[in-house]
Amino acid sequence: MSAKESILRNVEVEDDGVLDNSIRPEVLEEYIGQEDVKENIKVFIEAAKIRGEVLDHVLLYGPPGLGKTTLAYIIANEMNASIKTASGPSIEKSGDLAAILSTLEAGDVLFIDEIHRMPKFIEEILYPAMEDFTLDIIVGSDGNSRNIKIDLPPFTLVGATTRAGDLTSPLRDRFGIIAKLQFYKEDELKRIIKRSAHVLNTKISDAAAIELARRSRGTPRIANRLLKRVRDFALVNNNSIIDEDITRHALDRLKVDKLGLDDIDHQLLLTIINKFNGGPVGVDAISSTIGEEVGTIEDVYEPYLLQQGFIKRTTRGRIVTELGYQAMGIDYPTN
Repeated sequence: MSAKESILRNVEVEDDGVLDNSIRPEVLEEYIGQEDVKENIKVFIEAAKIRGEVLDHVLLYGPPGLGKTTLAYIIANEMNASIKTASGPSIEKSGDLAAILSTLEAGDVLFIDEIHRMPKFIEEILYPAMEDFTLDIIVGSDGNSRNIKIDLPPFTLVGATTRAGDLTSPLRDRFGIIAKLQFYKEDELKRIIKRSAHVLNTKISDAAAIELARRSRGTPRIANRLLKRVRDFALVNNNSIIDEDITRHALDRLKVDKLGLDDIDHQLLLTIINKFNGGPVGVDAISSTIGEEVGTIEDVYEPYLLQQGFIKRTTRGRIVTELGYQAMGIDYPTN
């Protein structure tokens, strides 16, 4: 595989191989949830088509697993455009970015996942590409360097990030469309689960779909992953349909409780409660104690715990709330 092919490789599907491409919706009408974002993007796409222009650059942000990659592919499909993908960490040199941009054709969509992890000097090269569709790069060594300006065809950059605050203001301001994806409601997750089960040729009862939705922590990626694991339990137990009993049995075996909290969530909350008296405690201390990366805690686990009110952030660190104590079945200290 060449360096260019490596950079332009397709990013993995949203749930690290669990969510098949067959499950991924391809048009906005099939995309469940995020109604405000979906309706706005529909308007922007239609307006761009009427004007005969490319869609303005789009920034999608929110916790992992909410459908940012899926939405990027849908945008390309709705614009009748090809999509090329890359990830922020893979773009290490100016030549890497030049290799990506030089392959674009008029109207293409360039999707950059984890765009907040691009080096800052790469961002500066991206500015004129986004604004004026030109690429300015310096080639050669010191004393024998020269500036090369390359015209680029009009294209749409779709950036995805779990940390919008880590983007520099100049880069963020160059996105004409900025959309925040929210956690999903139970009824939306139920619809996603029923749709995925139909695509997978699997029967599932409404009660089972509701139980799965309840334990999916507001995230379609988790809902689809759990659906596949529950399907395995149903198959081994000779169940022709995924019912509520097999769903509860499977999720209990997978250590996903009724609130959607898994083993790591329990470790995190119990660590703060038992080892740090409920907090406040810094995320570095939590990371060292439970053996998870700080970035994983902040991007994967904390958003849901914060949204549910189980923990809160303060200037001194993380604190488990009364709801968090209740979730762990521990009496809240009155003092």
